[in-house]
Amino acid sequence: MTLPAHTDLDDELAAERRHLADSRAALGRMRDRAESLFSASADVAGDPFAAETLGRTLSRRVAELADDPGTALFFGKLAVSEAAYHIGRRHVTDDAGEPMVLDWRAPLSQSFYQASVRDPRGVLIRRRFGFVKGELTSFEDEHLDRGEELGTSSRILTAEIERPRVGPMRDIVATIQPEQDELVRAELEDSICVQGAPGTGKTAVGLHRAAFLLYAHRERLRRTGVLIVGPNTAFLSYISAVLPALGEVEVQQSTVEALISRVPVKGEDSPEAEFLKHDPRMAEILRRALWNRLGKPTEPIMVSDGSYRWRIDTEPLRRIVDEARREGLPYSVGRERVRARVVGLLQRQSEYRTGNSPSETWLKKMAKVAPVKEFLAAAWPAMTPEALVVALLTDPELLAAGDILTAEEQAALLWAKAPKTPKSAKFSAADLLLLDEAAGLLERESSFGHVVVDEAQDLSPMQARAIARRSEHGSITLLGDLAQGTAPWAAARWQDTLGHLGKAGAAVVPLTVGFRVPASVVALANKLLPALAVDVPEAISLRRDGDLAIVPVHDAAEVAAATLVEVTAALEHEGSVAVIAADAAVDRLRTHLTRTGLPVATPDEVDSEARVTVVPATIVKGLEYDHVIVVEPAQIVAAEPRGLHRLYVVLTRAVSRLSVVHAEPLPQPL
Repeated sequence: MTLPAHTDLDDELAAERRHLADSRAALGRMRDRAESLFSASADVAGDPFAAETLGRTLSRRVAELADDPGTALFFGKLAVSEAAYHIGRRHVTDDAGEPMVLDWRAPLSQSFYQASVRDPRGVLIRRRFGFVKGELTSFEDEHLDRGEELGTSSRILTAEIERPRVGPMRDIVATIQPEQDELVRAELEDSICVQGAPGTGKTAVGLHRAAFLLYAHRERLRRTGVLIVGPNTAFLSYISAVLPALGEVEVQQSTVEALISRVPVKGEDSPEAEFLKHDPRMAEILRRALWNRLGKPTEPIMVSDGSYRWRIDTEPLRRIVDEARREGLPYSVGRERVRARVVGLLQRQSEYRTGNSPSETWLKKMAKVAPVKEFLAAAWPAMTPEALVVALLTDPELLAAGDILTAEEQAALLWAKAPKTPKSAKFSAADLLLLDEAAGLLERESSFGHVVVDEAQDLSPMQARAIARRSEHGSITLLGDLAQGTAPWAAARWQDTLGHLGKAGAAVVPLTVGFRVPASVVALANKLLPALAVDVPEAISLRRDGDLAIVPVHDAAEVAAATLVEVTAALEHEGSVAVIAADAAVDRLRTHLTRTGLPVATPDEVDSEARVTVVPATIVKGLEYDHVIVVEPAQIVAAEPRGLHRLYVVLTRAVSRLSVVHAEPLPQPL
C-alpha cells in the first residue's frame, strides 16, 4: 500500500507549527510594546516618584515577557464545543487582544489537567504536543467525547516526564497530574503540608503553587511577597530557573540561615549546645529572661517644666506598666506605649493648669526628660536581641529559671567567658536562632503573603518558629518527606512542625506515586524504610525503564577506578551524571576524575557545561540527576547519626540509572 505524500496529520502539524511561530512573533511584539513604554516612562510620569514606580512596573513586565526559544511556548490544546485553545506557560495575545495562548493557570486551563472520560468538563479533544529544543515535532489526541483517555500511557507525556535533565530544574506545566493540580490550585488562605515520596514532584508542586497564587492574587501578593525557603544554596540554584520560566521574577528565595542572619557567625557550638539551641524550650527561656526584666514602679515621677512642676504618683505608673504588659505587645512596642502614656499624663496636667494644648516639641521634650527616662530604665528597660542572648548565655540564674533545663543542659549552654559588650560577642550559627527569637519578642516581623518551605522535614522547632514569624498573616506550603529527615532534630510527625509554624490545622496530603525515580531504584530505597522509624507509606513508581547496578570491588584501592568506569558508561547516555559520596571522600574522587581529563562541576555550578558533578552526600537533598553513582554507602551511613536516612536520600536522586560502588559491606537493610 502506498501512502499519499501528504496526510491530514501532516497538514495539522504544519498548522500547529505556524501557530507556534505566530505566537512567538506576537509575544515578541508584546515585549517590544512593553520596552517602548518602559523607555518613555520617565517622560509620561508626572513626578520623579511616579516615574520610578511606573518604571519599576514596566521593567518587571518586560522581564515577565522574556521568551526562551528552546522552551515550548505551548504544550497542549483543548477543543471545547466550537472553540479551541492552546495552553502554555504564559498568556499571549494577538495585536487585537485576542488570546493565542492561554496561561496554564487560567480557569479554563484547569480542564487540561482535570478533564477525563468520567468528567470531561466540556472538553471534546485534549491534544499534547511533542517538542525537541523548542521545535514542535509531534502531537497526540485524546478524544474524550469518544471515551479515549491515555492517562500515564501517553507517549508524549511519558517522554516529557522522563526527558533527561542537565542544568537547573525545569517547570512541569506540561505534565502536572490531577492530584498535583488540586494542590497547585488550592486557595491562598489554605496552608498545606505535602508528604511526598521521592520522585512524586513535591518540589515542583510547591513552586507551581507559588506561580499560581501570584497569578490569581497578583496585587495582594505583590504587596506582601512570596518567599521560597530551601535547605541550602545548591538547592536554591537548582530550582532558581523554574519561576522565571513561568514569568514570575519577583519571588524571594532564601535558606533559613540567610533569612535570620543578623550578625556574622564567628563562634562554634558543641554538638550538645547546638542541639539545645534548636529546642523550642529556648523560646520560653528567652521570653522569661526578657519579661522578668520589668520592674514595679516604687517612686513617683517629678518633672520640672519652667515655673510648673508635674507629678505622677506611683499607683498610676504601676497601672500603666501592668496594662501595657496585659496587652501582649512586643516588648519594644510595649515600652514605647508606656512612654507615650506617661507623657500623656503629663500633657493632661499641663492642659489643666495652662488651658493650652502643648506643642509637638514639648511632647518630644517630655518623652526624653531625665525623670521619664529613669522611670523607663527601671520599670521597662531598653533591650536589644544581642544583649538579651548574651545575658542569657552568660548568666547561670537566667538559664536555671523555671527549672526548664537540667543542670547538664545549662552547663552545655553557658559561655565560659562573657564578652566585653554584646556587639563583640562571637555568635554561632545556632545563636542566630536565639537572636531571631529575641528580635521577635522585641518587635513584630513583617509577614509574607505566602511561604513555600521545601525539605521541611529537617526544620528544627526554632527554625520553624523563625519562619512562623514571617508568615503570621499568610499561608504556607510545607514540602518534605519524613523518611528523608537527616538533621538531629528532624521531625517524626508533621503535626509537630505545623504547630511550631503556627499552622496546626493545615491538612497533610500524601503524594506516593512517583513519575521520575525508576521502580528498581525505589524498590532498593524502600528496603531502608523499616529502619527509619517514620510512619510514611512506601513510594510507588510508574517507571519500569530504569537501570540498577550493584558494583562490588575487592578493596578500597579499586573504588576510584570502578567509579570512573561507571561514570564513563553513564556518559554514553544522555543526561546529567552525579557521583555522590560521604563528604570526606569527595575531594579525593573529584581529583581522581579530573586527572583523567573529565570536566567535573560542583553542585553550585548549575550552568556548568560539565555533565559530571561530584556531590557531598550532605547537600544532595532536593537535587536529582539522570545517572547517579553512589560510592561506599557504608561510609555515608557511618558519617552521621541519621546516616540511614541520608542514604535513603542519596539513593533516590537517580531518575534513570543508579550504580552503587562499594568495597565495604552494604548496610544491613540493603
